[in-house]
Amino acid sequence: MGLGAYRYNRNGKNQAIRQDLKVEPVLIMSNEKQHPLWQPSVSRIADANLTHFANYFRSTSLPDLGPTYGDLHRASLHHPGPFWSCVWKFCDLEGDAGDPTTIPSEKMTDWKWFPEARINFAEALIKPKKLDQVTFAESIALIGVNEQGEQTIVSRSQLFEEVCRVANFLKSKGIQKGDRVVAVIPNIPEAVIAFLATTAIGAIWSSCSPEFGEDAISDRFGQIEPRLIFTSSETQYNGKTIRPIAKVSGVLPRLRSIETIVVVGGSTIEGTSIEQCSWEEVLNNSPSSFEWERFPFDHPLCIVYSSGTTGVPKCIVHGIGGTLLQHLKEHSLHCDLKAGDRLFYYTTTGWMMWNWLVSGLASEASLLLYDGSPLAPDPQMLWRLASELKVSHFGASARYYATLEKENVVPNQHFDLSRLRCVMSTGSPLLPSSYDWIYRSVHHDVNLASISGGTDILSCFVLGNPTLPVYAGQIQCKGLGMDVRIYDERGASIQGTPGELVCASPFPSMPIYFWNDPDNKKYKAAYFETYDNTWCHGDWAEETAEGGFIIYGRSDATLNPSGVRIGTAEIYQQIDSFPEISESLATVLRGDGDEQIILFLKMAANQPLTSALIEQIRKRLKERCSPRHVPKYIAAAADFPRTMSGKLSEIAVRSALSGKSLGNAGALSNPESLEFFRNWRPGDEEM
Repeated sequence: MGLGAYRYNRNGKNQAIRQDLKVEPVLIMSNEKQHPLWQPSVSRIADANLTHFANYFRSTSLPDLGPTYGDLHRASLHHPGPFWSCVWKFCDLEGDAGDPTTIPSEKMTDWKWFPEARINFAEALIKPKKLDQVTFAESIALIGVNEQGEQTIVSRSQLFEEVCRVANFLKSKGIQKGDRVVAVIPNIPEAVIAFLATTAIGAIWSSCSPEFGEDAISDRFGQIEPRLIFTSSETQYNGKTIRPIAKVSGVLPRLRSIETIVVVGGSTIEGTSIEQCSWEEVLNNSPSSFEWERFPFDHPLCIVYSSGTTGVPKCIVHGIGGTLLQHLKEHSLHCDLKAGDRLFYYTTTGWMMWNWLVSGLASEASLLLYDGSPLAPDPQMLWRLASELKVSHFGASARYYATLEKENVVPNQHFDLSRLRCVMSTGSPLLPSSYDWIYRSVHHDVNLASISGGTDILSCFVLGNPTLPVYAGQIQCKGLGMDVRIYDERGASIQGTPGELVCASPFPSMPIYFWNDPDNKKYKAAYFETYDNTWCHGDWAEETAEGGFIIYGRSDATLNPSGVRIGTAEIYQQIDSFPEISESLATVLRGDGDEQIILFLKMAANQPLTSALIEQIRKRLKERCSPRHVPKYIAAAADFPRTMSGKLSEIAVRSALSGKSLGNAGALSNPESLEFFRNWRPGDEEM
């Protein structure tokens, strides 16, 4: 498909229009049965950052670069050094790139990017670039909004000053580069400021959202030994008050490394000798004395966490340079984010999309931070904000769009959404009907960008493209610089058939390492055991005839309700404490664009599954893990399928529930146990 000129067509007919542009329209389509829902106009393509970048890449590095997006994507793989160097320069990344751009290696994990570079993540996000001092002082960086509609506006100059103040505070408490700073905090401006101040001094950030239970928090932070923790007194979700500070108080006995607590909102924790400071006290530090230091490209930025499927969550460490370059590429080229745009993504601080959102500051966009339920006080809340605050880029989960569609919400009947240019979706596959709903009920002329990647890479493998058509149910394209393929079980590339989504070449945002994994054994086992020297992401996906992608879900046992990765081990850990239950198995059903957790229980001898016990289980999972850990259905089963080695086979149960053939039932020691799950239907809560 081409970086060409297209005209929006409600009737879905292909109307490629030749224009006298350096990048000419070319359509390569082997299947004309599916018509695009949307095609970008001539003027939009001419103005797209991606078009300008293609011309820049051609003029500086590859004069023979062809005119299509496919040509550009192949060039980004065949010439990774020049490509990523051009991304650095085109996006005006603050820092010294150094030379060389890459040190290649036969092993993906040994490839080195920008080995001589020096960069400061926070500096790259908040220092003025093209803005003069007056514009810098007046330009809005952050707009924080809560459920009550209260707004907090932070200018770019204020953001810069407060990051310097908090950074100096951290240094005054002895926090040094490499130390861990963590937070249990809602999506508010103070969270962004604390994050940027942490990385400004070279310390490592990690955060959980207030909905996480104490066990989930300690399972994560307990592994990385943080020295300082940020939290807040309270927040609200769906009209209910949540006190993050109370959860921090509960986990302090398990976080022996904490030396300082910073509280936003005025409260304190009683019964602890650990030093506590208010946010106001932190801001009393002078900003003028802060000295910016630049760090190596692969200096650690943040720690995010795997789902915890096989035990406690793995601690995934991402570097400052790879994260920033990848996010700049995705924001500027794939989302067409420009200086002065307003970027919103509904997320919490416990999801990798929060990190992705914050990086939008590097493109000199303003960020809308929403703290609360996306449906409170009513389902129109986020669209009301998008209209009032002139949002240009709007993102949420596929489940959110499916819910509004089901409730017949029509935002464009009530709000002016004319500023929208891009609507994004992630967390789970976006249903084709939701594509139709967005173009019908939100805006007829937006780039609908379904995106997919994850915590593991803190970015996307496949995502949107402002110069290509949108087809219902399909993610538009492979990301530039990402060697995405679909493999069958033999490791052969396939198209038009579901298989494993892989990446066959190195890319800058690969994790730099796992915490407490000195020989990279866990790291290599997580991504490189399925196919030799090829990243296997664990998504079951298909590359279409149009060059797009369909994601069918995780190919492992990870649960993803509302786009939040949940490991079954986190659920089992809580269920094991119930004496009435012998064993448990968690899996999912798909419905309404989301995954619904089902918890099957093998009861202890002579123990019934009562409604009272079900309520106790739900309460335990909600309080100690999070509301998203709570199963939609809880049912009793006589037995669970097991492999020959005696391990529970969650995949076998999932296949049986969906009516799919397991493929090799002979691998189970008790295949007869699958009959129960083949016949089980929602509502069969008791045996």
